[in-house]
Amino acid sequence: MAHTPSAFVAAPGHQAPWTWTVAGCLAGLCLALLLFAPARWLAVQVEHASEGRVRLSDAQGTVWAGSGQLSLHGGQGSKDVSVLPGRLHWRLLPALGALDLELHADCCTPEGLQVHILPSWSGARLQLADRQSHWSAQWLAGLGTPWNTIRPEGQLLLQSTAFVVQWAAGRWTWQGALQIDALDMASRLSTLRPMGSYRLRLQDGSSSPLELSTLRGGLQLQGSGQWSGGRWRFEGEASAAPDREEALANLLNIIGQRKGARSIIKLG
Repeated sequence: MAHTPSAFVAAPGHQAPWTWTVAGCLAGLCLALLLFAPARWLAVQVEHASEGRVRLSDAQGTVWAGSGQLSLHGGQGSKDVSVLPGRLHWRLLPALGALDLELHADCCTPEGLQVHILPSWSGARLQLADRQSHWSAQWLAGLGTPWNTIRPEGQLLLQSTAFVVQWAAGRWTWQGALQIDALDMASRLSTLRPMGSYRLRLQDGSSSPLELSTLRGGLQLQGSGQWSGGRWRFEGEASAAPDREEALANLLNIIGQRKGARSIIKLG
């Protein structure tokens, strides 16, 4: 006697109803994970990418919109830590094959920072909108040597002009200009307060794209640098104004190699 085929057996060429249900659930789960990925996932990536030097603690919200406390660390084995006052807020918005990142730090970015990110198979292109932001130089002490020795004080004014960074074929390139004005700087290594104000400028189209100059002050700084072999190489010198040698002697002995009245600085 022939058996009647079970109603639960799918007809040839058709998927069983439960397979569509499972597929729909999995698709919904993936979409939920994408849309509501917790902010702590981003914190893990930031720490990994910076080799532990930049950390995002107490991360709240999602990868797409959230906030956290940004801190600098001296690296493996270092106890140096400095936390940015207030919180860092972010929004990440899709934009026609790209991403728009908006950053706002309670302490330092009155206008907020905007970065247009265009990923590609070979790298990525980051365009920073023209903005100004103000940061405390004391925050740098968290990076360890030599900042933990110098203990800088003062204000850092960051300004970008048509600045674009691109990673392609295993190398970095940039266009435009990025400028940092270090204003009314002081250090625990000197009794002269302030020691002076300085400008560090990164600009394309030059054999020495990184330039350091003195705006004013008793401590005179100058130098230049360039990207070579996957890292920055900088050479400069520091000296004291004629009536400031005694107040700056200790600092000049530490920040570089003394050569008469000058201190030679080499990094990288």
